[in-house]
Amino acid sequence: MSSPTIAQGAATRTAQGRGVRPLVRHSLALSRRNLRKAAASPGQIIDATLMPVTLSLVFIYGFGGAIAGDSAQYRQYLMPGIMALTLTTTCRTSGIALNMDFASGVMDRYRSMPVARSAVLIGRILADAVRVLAGLLMVLAFGFLIGFRVHTSVAATVAAVGVLLLYGVALCLLQAFIGLAARGMETVQSVSTLAMVPLQFGSSIFVAPDTMPSWLRVFVENNPMTMVVDAARNLLVGGPVAHSATMAVAWSVGFIALFTPLCVAKYRTRT
Repeated sequence: MSSPTIAQGAATRTAQGRGVRPLVRHSLALSRRNLRKAAASPGQIIDATLMPVTLSLVFIYGFGGAIAGDSAQYRQYLMPGIMALTLTTTCRTSGIALNMDFASGVMDRYRSMPVARSAVLIGRILADAVRVLAGLLMVLAFGFLIGFRVHTSVAATVAAVGVLLLYGVALCLLQAFIGLAARGMETVQSVSTLAMVPLQFGSSIFVAPDTMPSWLRVFVENNPMTMVVDAARNLLVGGPVAHSATMAVAWSVGFIALFTPLCVAKYRTRT
């Protein structure tokens, strides 16, 4: 008698977890759970923005004169890149948090509940998108504090934040895949850091590509981070937007289209 009852209970949980409305409800509930955890530890966002802020101070006031001849001029060039750099630090939480949930047994609890599997991933990414947005706004506010000024419009500023946020979501999915694929926390941390290094330092964040040797310039000019940085920089400071913004959105959508099914498939194999 007990086996049919257990089987019927599992079938009921599965049926209750199906459909668009349950998926949306479960995703939002899990997103709130993740945001509450982040709110209980605000140091996560502060830590993620501390390195970009520190680097901006070092480069603007330490190297700005040597790089651009004027620290004030370099500040206008650098701050949009620092906003993009913030994405590479805040998005790491996606992989780390998922890996921790597996290690702590949280995922086992989800399996016993009428929760759609995809809702776990959607809730994670939604919460991390909010964290990414908070990090971007904090760095932008810091930029204003040290003298950075927007030379375009409010609409262009919103568009710049939107381009950066879209790319941030794409990086969150990349990091989520790393967190799902790796078994140990040490592996997640090392691989997630290494994956960001070419994007961070092989881009136009700190210096213009035309100052680099030709062999490096080819990589930098085709780096998705360069496209995102150039789009944000042109939207905030001024300059041609169409090409860089189009390529930034295309790269971001491409990353999302690639890593979303990979994350879902990897999550299914682990659950």
